[in-house]
Amino acid sequence: LLLLCVVSSKEEVDSLDSFQVEPVDLNHFFEEDGKIYGYQGLKITVWISCVSFHAYADISFDRSSDGGKGITDLKSSLQNIFADNLIEKKHDFLQTFSTEENYIKNIVSSAEVLQNKSNNSKGHLKEEHVNVEVYQVGGTAVGPLYCRLVPLILLLVDGSNPIDVTDPSWNIYVLVGKGQQDRCNTLLGFAAVYRFHRYPAGVRLRLGQMLIIPPYQRKGYGRNLLEVLNNVAISENAYDLTVEEPVDSLQHVRTCIDVQRLLEFEPIHDSLDPLVELLKHKNLSKNSQPVRCGPSRSIIESVRKSLKINRRQFLQCWEILIYLSLNPIEKYMENYMSVIANRVKADVIGKEPEVSSRKLLIDIPTEFDQEMSFAMFKSEGGEGTRIEKDENEGKLDDQIRQLVDIRMKEIKFVAEKVSS
Repeated sequence: LLLLCVVSSKEEVDSLDSFQVEPVDLNHFFEEDGKIYGYQGLKITVWISCVSFHAYADISFDRSSDGGKGITDLKSSLQNIFADNLIEKKHDFLQTFSTEENYIKNIVSSAEVLQNKSNNSKGHLKEEHVNVEVYQVGGTAVGPLYCRLVPLILLLVDGSNPIDVTDPSWNIYVLVGKGQQDRCNTLLGFAAVYRFHRYPAGVRLRLGQMLIIPPYQRKGYGRNLLEVLNNVAISENAYDLTVEEPVDSLQHVRTCIDVQRLLEFEPIHDSLDPLVELLKHKNLSKNSQPVRCGPSRSIIESVRKSLKINRRQFLQCWEILIYLSLNPIEKYMENYMSVIANRVKADVIGKEPEVSSRKLLIDIPTEFDQEMSFAMFKSEGGEGTRIEKDENEGKLDDQIRQLVDIRMKEIKFVAEKVSS
């Protein structure tokens, strides 16, 4: 059993009130097969200081014995995660809460502070650190700071690997909360952004890693940090800002922010309003061909230039903008579901080919090269020829319906957040 606890004072160590992180997968850190051998009644508690980000491992077990596969070297395995951040003696770990209490304050003392220009920059923060600032950390401070954060990245960000902070194209942004009466600063979270060159003289920003420290999650800090990064992209006139493989929680926050920004972007309504009127007054189920409901190229480009939202993200937001504009949505749900279903189907199988009523092309068993063989059936006198759907096509329809249901849940979730 392994417990991961994040603490902000030495009094919280060994306390039942300490913040325990949800179970994390440590298998790939132990042995080649991800298992621990040679212990009975093993319990590992790792305490991580959110003051200095040092760690201490409290290891206990009933007994150890070599059962034929050896005894796992727990210390070595834990050092694969925490490296030099792991402190061997508990007394020394407890001392860091006083000796390193100004660690974050010193890190940001010479860093550039970035302002959040969003109208919602403070209203969504729920807890004590309403006075928050984002700093762009550079120079010699980047490496040591990031090395202390790597264990949290490995443990809490799925599929993440440490970045090469010696590459000058990486930039680290830290979200810091300031206590009252100039108390120690608290690192609430951070983001790592990579700058790609875009010919001839432009730059594209990609958010590679982002983490809000566990005790401060779900309090609005992630949104605050994302809003600042949007401002950075705009102020630097980057081509766009993308996110590398975002987890669902990050994507939801990102989309909520972008939908609100788009609702305040005046040119969007010139493209959105005519489509909304069409969906309100036309029955799409009676159309023989799908109605084009996507945004125009001009508005896609305008959004990218002004808000730095890339095309893929904008298309996700566009469907939510339609949903919010069809008020009351229940009245127009059938039309709206048709829009989503057509888009999902196009993503899965591409645009439906034009099918002649007189000719059908199907696969047939053959002793020749399957890819080079086909059969064409031609009906007599213009009569339609009906070919039964094969089993795979029926499964595909079920999969499309499932994808539509998943997408509708995502849309409703974001719409409710934005509306509230």
